[in-house]
Amino acid sequence: MALGVPLVLSWFGPVGQAFVDSALGQDPLLQVAAIRGHSAEVFPAPGSAVPERASWAPIRTIEETLARTNAAVLVQALPSTPGAHARALHEALAALRSGVDVVTATKSHVLSHWRDLEQAAAEGNSRIRISGATGAALPAADMARIGLRGMGCNAVRACPNGTSTFILDKLSAGIGLEDAVLEAQRRGIAEADPSADLSGKDAATKVRLIAGLLWNWDVSGIAVETEPIDASTCARALAAAQQGRRLRAVARASLNRPMVVTVQLEAAAPGDPFFSIAGPEKAMVFSCPEAGDITVQGGRSSPKGAALAMLKDVFNLAGLSRPGFH
Repeated sequence: MALGVPLVLSWFGPVGQAFVDSALGQDPLLQVAAIRGHSAEVFPAPGSAVPERASWAPIRTIEETLARTNAAVLVQALPSTPGAHARALHEALAALRSGVDVVTATKSHVLSHWRDLEQAAAEGNSRIRISGATGAALPAADMARIGLRGMGCNAVRACPNGTSTFILDKLSAGIGLEDAVLEAQRRGIAEADPSADLSGKDAATKVRLIAGLLWNWDVSGIAVETEPIDASTCARALAAAQQGRRLRAVARASLNRPMVVTVQLEAAAPGDPFFSIAGPEKAMVFSCPEAGDITVQGGRSSPKGAALAMLKDVFNLAGLSRPGFH
């Protein structure tokens, strides 16, 4: 077993805070050696609580922080926003090139610079894991990356956006779109700006990443075709419910249409895995001609779910396991 695994966490929002709480409670060998905020950073003592932000020091360059901590893994919990994009990319490239593994829940730089990150990892003989960016606690990335090797998977269909599923269920019960969105926000399911969920962009993003893992597609070049959830969707959701079905925003990718991801509103029938998911739950179906359909389902969206997905990636990279079947 390793003597210790020093981690550098970039960003201390809800996901980052949940990650620290989870990491400190899971394994004493994990050391959150540094936490980088917007303009300040801190180096917590091993096993101690995170100091108050007022005591943090001005942020150093990522290279200095990685060197000072002798980091094994950079954990990124930065928001996937335009303002954080350049930082997320620079930090990931610097870590990978210096031989530090990267675990990220941030999507923006992975979408825009898939091949650049891949090349940086090759230069540094390092690894990058993206479970937190592909569906929070849903283990879809692991399925795509290693679980389906040799299975000949040729297509994937998914409901990877829990917010859209929650809202569509509310519409099918006769609740208007605006009220459904407000309820999702009140419960902490939807972001303050739900446009990526309603447009299908978030679902497409997650399936783009999965396709990159499955088939080595260059994620940054994948075309996207989406059908949004809007005011006209209310009638379709009600009609589906009257027919004993449930309207779902279904994202698809297939080897039959290389480098294309689509998101369409479809009425799922009983027996379809997408029919049974509820609220913010997600599901993904991998089609394998000989092995049959393989489904992963559940994994509600939350800061805790994303944090646990990142923690799982850290464990797998760091080899914190016992001999034998474990």
